[in-house]
Amino acid sequence: MATDSNLDRTDRDIVRELQRNARVPMRDLAEIVGVAPSTCSERIRRLQSRGIITGFHAAVDLPNLGRAVQAMVFAQVRPLSRDLIATFRRDVLAMPETMAVFVLAGGDDFLVHVGVPDIQGLHSFLVDKLSSRREVVQFRSSIIYDHGEKRALEDLRSYD
Repeated sequence: MATDSNLDRTDRDIVRELQRNARVPMRDLAEIVGVAPSTCSERIRRLQSRGIITGFHAAVDLPNLGRAVQAMVFAQVRPLSRDLIATFRRDVLAMPETMAVFVLAGGDDFLVHVGVPDIQGLHSFLVDKLSSRREVVQFRSSIIYDHGEKRALEDLRSYD
């Protein structure tokens, strides 16, 4: 968790560029942001130690990985408690179909992003894995037809 996430312009530029392409060579990144490669490298190390940069990831094509169908599954669990929330979150994240789990406030307790090979795979996930859990009292799913994603998020404080 970041303790001091105030970023100067150079740090913001480094974060933005790494979000766009985490494989950019250090020399090129340093040139883009206008600092020496050693300075750039040190700033990245500090951004990591402060918890601002938490990792480097590869973008993948889900259908080519056998996940042609994606869905968002809203679930309610009972009896609601911290232990149940933590256990359910952990268990659902361990399922191979699960791509992300969000703990929510409001009518639903969880939003689960799943990726499966086909509609039958989604049905199996919902019936065999999710509804078979005794703590799940209700769920509903929505198939994702398409989605957009921002690759480079800006630091909103830089606009204050």
